[in-house]
Amino acid sequence: MILGKRFFYIIAVMLLCSSPLYSQVGINTITPHASSALDVQSPGNNQGVLLPRMTTIQKNAIVNPAVGLLVYDTDRKCISQNAGTSASPLWVCLMALDTHTKTFYMPSVAVDASVVATNQTLDLYDEYKKQFGTPTAVSTGAPAGLPYFPSPTDLYYYVTQYDTSVLNITSINASGVMTYDVIQAAAYDSFMNVVFAVK
Repeated sequence: MILGKRFFYIIAVMLLCSSPLYSQVGINTITPHASSALDVQSPGNNQGVLLPRMTTIQKNAIVNPAVGLLVYDTDRKCISQNAGTSASPLWVCLMALDTHTKTFYMPSVAVDASVVATNQTLDLYDEYKKQFGTPTAVSTGAPAGLPYFPSPTDLYYYVTQYDTSVLNITSINASGVMTYDVIQAAAYDSFMNVVFAVK
C-alpha cells in the first residue's frame, strides 16, 4: 500500500514536470503569441471579440475600474477606456462612430505676431501635448493630466480661420508643424482657430 502511494506521487510529479507551462492563454490556438496574455483567434477569420456592452450610466457606476478597462458604451456608440485612475476614472472614447466626436479644437496658444517676420514655425502638436499633459489647474480628485494622442501623426491639422491681414500660413506638415509669415503687426482682436481631426 505504501509502495502504491509512492508510485502515485512519483508518476504525478513526472507528469507535472513534463507538462509545458504557459504564461499565455489561447482561444482557438495552442500557440498563443508570446507577447500576449490572451490570444483569441477566429478559426474561419470571420468572427471578432465582443466586449461587455453597457450604457454610460452603467459604465460610470463601475466601482474602482482598472486603468485601461475597456467596455462598449451603447449610448455613445464607442469603445470606452478608463484613461484615468481607479479612484478617479476618466472614460474616453477610443473608436466613435459619430464623426462629430473625432474633431476637437486646439488649446489656446499665443502666437507672437508683434513684428513682421518670415518663415516662422509653431508646433501645434507640441503645444497641445504640453497643455493636455500638464494643465495649470486641476479639480479635486482629477488625474494630473488629460489623455492625449501619443504621436503627432495620429491627427490631421486644420486652420479653419485666421486673420489674413496679419498672417500668411504657408504650410502645415504631417506632424503638426505650421510655417507662417507675419506680414504686419497684429491688433488685439486677431485670432486663429486650429482644429485637430483624429485619423
